[in-house]
Amino acid sequence: MTGLDPIIPHLKALHVGFVSLWMAGLLALPAMLARHERAIGRADSQRIRRATHYGYVWAVTPAAALAVATGLALIFLREVFEPWMFAKLVLVASLVGLHAWVGHTLVAVAETEGKHIPPSPTLPNILLLVGAAGVLVLVLLKPDLRDLPIPEGLSQPVGGDLPF
Repeated sequence: MTGLDPIIPHLKALHVGFVSLWMAGLLALPAMLARHERAIGRADSQRIRRATHYGYVWAVTPAAALAVATGLALIFLREVFEPWMFAKLVLVASLVGLHAWVGHTLVAVAETEGKHIPPSPTLPNILLLVGAAGVLVLVLLKPDLRDLPIPEGLSQPVGGDLPF
């Protein structure tokens, strides 16, 4: 037991809150992007563009950064260096990739007003739900993944020096 153990429940609550906001934003933003239709008029299109931009920049991205930061703090405070955690981090990396794709799409829609057709929200939402469900399964079940065939170089320290 360390002196930081009393803050772990609070850090977990913050982590869950930030992840919830991040996932909700990644679910909503593609649907908002799909509303960028040529038929809705310029004023409505600009209002939707501003809402998606500000939502991404001022809510979803900070929530993502804080979710990752609090998650990393929990990993090191709890010393959870298990194979299931590394599998979870791979899924989190895919969610970060989805986050970047949503940001790229926001920029593409804004910079090519009327020329860029926003994608349907179906595929990004399916990818988000699969990734989030995978993270939940790994966190809640904490499966023993030690028997998976992992190359020895990835499963054992090699004792090399860091490049810096």
